[in-house]
Amino acid sequence: MENSKARRGPKPKPDTRNNLIHAGLRLMHAEGYSASGIQGVVEAAGVPKGSFYTYFESKEAFGNEVLDAYSAQGQAKLRSALENAAMSPLARLEGYFDDRIEVFRAAGFSRGCLLGNFSAEAADHSALIRQHLAAHFRSWSALFQTCIAEGQARGEIADRIPARTLADFVLNSWEGALLRMRAEKSKTPLVEFKEIVFGRVLTP
Repeated sequence: MENSKARRGPKPKPDTRNNLIHAGLRLMHAEGYSASGIQGVVEAAGVPKGSFYTYFESKEAFGNEVLDAYSAQGQAKLRSALENAAMSPLARLEGYFDDRIEVFRAAGFSRGCLLGNFSAEAADHSALIRQHLAAHFRSWSALFQTCIAEGQARGEIADRIPARTLADFVLNSWEGALLRMRAEKSKTPLVEFKEIVFGRVLTP
């Protein structure tokens, strides 16, 4: 017979795991993966340090959970913009990037994309994080590809290059522009990205 008294003490709170992930997301986005220690995460979440290891076996495993949460949030915004049937595919794409540029302007051109930040900081040192990053980038690119393919079918986006290749190029260029934006604390790299992508690359 199972001993019903074997598991005594306080039970884990259902929200603790999510609180830790979202505290880690905020901290790592602001300060970076390496600079964000477990102690800082648990303090930001308002939980004892021992609670961290109840849910995550290591900082690396925790970093992957943070990436998953960030990517899920970002993809939800991307779907909302790119699957808006009330607008043309090209207008959806342009509207999405206009919105992102305004968000970064309001934040003082800091932080950038957490996927890009992790790529620059941790991908060379963790195969697990690198695999997660690659999977998330593929998911984001697939959303761009669907929208671009629809625009090509309608004749409003150039079809000289396959939609998949264009999607990868757009995402890669945007990530690079975000890194330059942070270095210069300026919207210029983002504006130039838009001018070239929408004025040249996607134009039929």
